Amino acid sequence: MLQDSSRFHEVHSTNDLPPTVIALCAEDGRLAEPGQNWNASDVVTDPNLPGKRLIWAAAGGEYYVVHYERGGIAHTFHILVAKLTKNDTKPNAVWRAVGGPLKDYAAFVDALRSGKLDDRLDYSH
Repeated sequence: MLQDSSRFHEVHSTNDLPPTVIALCAEDGRLAEPGQNWNASDVVTDPNLPGKRLIWAAAGGEYYVVHYERGGIAHTFHILVAKLTKNDTKPNAVWRAVGGPLKDYAAFVDALRSGKLDDRLDYSH
């Protein structure tokens, strides 16, 4: 289903995502917008800034694909696939992986098909 890119439309703002989906990416519910300042390393320059930043996301029906970066000792790139049905108040994390950065949803599908995303470990998200 994820490989059918016609089912998904890209979004480039956290405002276009349900807060409960963002909470699956960032426990504190704070994800910087693409291009905005954030704490990208383990040296916290501003405690008011989030430690993660949205790169892009895509929505398709009940499914959301969120590509974001995480700061810290290692700068990592993450993918979250979540499902949020109309009757649920909380989304389910369907799949997580690391890899990237990925420019857009098409690059995600290419990486998915070619096995360039690593979902073997429970990476700290």
